[in-house]
Amino acid sequence: MPWYKTLHWQILLGLIAGLIWGIFASLSGLQGFTQDYVQPFGTIFIRMLQFVAIPLVIASLIVGITNLNDLTKLSRMGGKTIGIYMVTTVFAITIGLTVVNVVQPGKVLPEETRDALFESYRENIEGQEEAATELLERSPLQFIVDIVPSNFFAAASDNANMLQIVFVALIIGIGLMRIPQEKSRVLVDFFDALNDVIIKIVEMIMKIAPYGVFALIASVIVDLGGEDLRGTIEILQALLVYVLVVLAGLLLHVAIVYTTLFKLFSNMSMWNFLRGIRPAQLLGFSTSSSLATLPLTMERVEKKLGVHEEVASFVLPVGATINMDGTSLYQAVAAVFIAQAVGIDLSLSQQLIIVITATLASIGTAGVPGAGIIMLVIVLQAVDVPVEGIALILGVDRILDMARTAVNITGDAAVSVAVASTEGRLGPGHFDD
Repeated sequence: MPWYKTLHWQILLGLIAGLIWGIFASLSGLQGFTQDYVQPFGTIFIRMLQFVAIPLVIASLIVGITNLNDLTKLSRMGGKTIGIYMVTTVFAITIGLTVVNVVQPGKVLPEETRDALFESYRENIEGQEEAATELLERSPLQFIVDIVPSNFFAAASDNANMLQIVFVALIIGIGLMRIPQEKSRVLVDFFDALNDVIIKIVEMIMKIAPYGVFALIASVIVDLGGEDLRGTIEILQALLVYVLVVLAGLLLHVAIVYTTLFKLFSNMSMWNFLRGIRPAQLLGFSTSSSLATLPLTMERVEKKLGVHEEVASFVLPVGATINMDGTSLYQAVAAVFIAQAVGIDLSLSQQLIIVITATLASIGTAGVPGAGIIMLVIVLQAVDVPVEGIALILGVDRILDMARTAVNITGDAAVSVAVASTEGRLGPGHFDD
């Protein structure tokens, strides 16, 4: 197959074209045209992916559970999944703290730049502190309560309730396992057929992925630039060291933690893994949404990496909701950067609190819109760093959100490979050339 016909190259070309158009539109006064006539195609693309996410998770998970036909295997797989997710999150935060303490980007931020950023973005953090306070006032076990829906149809109407959808699919799958096979076969065949249909729909949606990515990236650049692209470039230059520290931490996490994960739990090489998953990484980078990318992530993990459906359908939806390695690393770097910028030296015990708080917050606020900033507010409050300091990083948050989402998706896929390998459910991969 020619290189330009492979999905990841098409998505990459769409991303580059969107970047070029976004810069051109910002410099030539076509922001309004881009927002009115280009951005809607990106929105449609994301909605189509979100549209298939819930039925895909329900159908594939129910089929996978009934194929397992063993509750012991299911509970063992669930324990491994949650355990590995928690461990990789702790390592991500630790790597972030290490890099930010070595480089100390907050101490090289000029005072006049710091004051200007405070003034420009102070109003953008209004309401975030209140949302974080509401979350902290909830019961420590409230996030477990939220997993159990009181109404299945209400849960299925919102993609943010993915853990509730997983819970419902688990209950239905277990129920089907407990009745005679001649009675359950009708429903199992239905969900099996539904799963095949959804996969075909995903394949059709991915035909327009390059155009959707073009529209998404173009609108991001226009939104960042606003009326003055040069002002955005100046902010990027001022916060360049901070941005590079976050990106370096994310790359180190992928290179160290996930490579080690494969060494311990599977024979798959990191290179082959990245070849198989890169279209999902590029799409996650473009959409900044693990949930919107979930249908493609599941397709790539099953068809290209060889992860069995029963593992992928459980591990990936859970990961898209609670596994936030990239986001947690970003929280650690951002918290210490803000503390350094405002002249606060965090002690070793305070940084240990960051590790604990960011790990717990990554689970407790998983389904909340704007979870990244709310998580950061919680972390800052835990170590007595002024919440207003978030204004320092809001100017580049959208760009870093794209990068950390790609790492979150990479982590979900890596854990699915590890769990499948330990369960003997990892087949031969079919990696792209």
